Amino acid sequence: MHDGHASSPAEVSLTSEAASARAQDLLDEIGKALEGKRAFVSLAVTTLIARGHLLIEDVPGVGKTTLARALAKVVGAPFRRVQFTSDLLPADVLGGSIYEGGRVGGALVFRPGPIFTSVLLADELNRSTPRTQSALLEAMEERHVSIEGETRPLPDPFFVVATQNPEELHGTYPLPESQLDRFLLRISLGHPDAVTERALLRDRRDEDPVHGLRSLLVDGELRAIQRAADRVEVDEAVVDYVHELVLATRQSTLLSQGASTRAALAMMRAVRARALVEGRTFALPDDAKELAVAALAHRVRAQGEGGRLEASRAVMEILDRLPVPV
Repeated sequence: MHDGHASSPAEVSLTSEAASARAQDLLDEIGKALEGKRAFVSLAVTTLIARGHLLIEDVPGVGKTTLARALAKVVGAPFRRVQFTSDLLPADVLGGSIYEGGRVGGALVFRPGPIFTSVLLADELNRSTPRTQSALLEAMEERHVSIEGETRPLPDPFFVVATQNPEELHGTYPLPESQLDRFLLRISLGHPDAVTERALLRDRRDEDPVHGLRSLLVDGELRAIQRAADRVEVDEAVVDYVHELVLATRQSTLLSQGASTRAALAMMRAVRARALVEGRTFALPDDAKELAVAALAHRVRAQGEGGRLEASRAVMEILDRLPVPV
């Protein structure tokens, strides 16, 4: 998959039906590495196809890194991982110029940082300082970075999978709203169910679950799938339902800040992508219902000192109250 700027990205054409079939292939293959978590794999693939970024909030050891690596391998994309810590500097992520050569004829040469990849795992993002967190902002939104007065484009595709520890854990810096808004979906993987976990204990040895996965896409195919998602048909009933959900967040007594228009537009991108992942070329209101908490809860603010759980509960209360169009 294209990982630089030297040549033009390959253009591949897929029908909507073929793109949907390829999206389902991705879901099935990635799911082999994350048994019992198909719903979360579906959300991750949806985010990728919608050209978004994914935030995973969870405790260590539940498969966050495995999911990011599996995504990269199955779509055939370059992958880098950055462990965010309190002493990490922006240049450690973005890169910078170093002096090469002898005293005569030497020159400053730009060395790209790990952000110049197609799939970036930003591990434990909220353990780094706000200054370093902000180094990702321009990249996630604009798909380029400005370094030493020069704008440098990032690869296409560019997909960030960020993980963060629960805020109550020691040594975390809460992500600001401007940073949270860059993530299309926020999910929490959780532990596998008891049956799946026991089967893993019995059957899995020391092998890497990502090792046996196949790379399914050739250069340009992912972009073709993303373009097919843009063509997914969205009925007026789906638009009305998404709009009603967003308006309800602004009117909820449980929330001090509702979802913005930008959040609504982002959710519509996710709705189209989910339809494709589910094997359809048209969206349904159920697509919006299934995505609402992951797409909206991190973009609203609960009353008082309420945190993530209270915001999620508020969105779920709205879902329970609003009738789903038929």
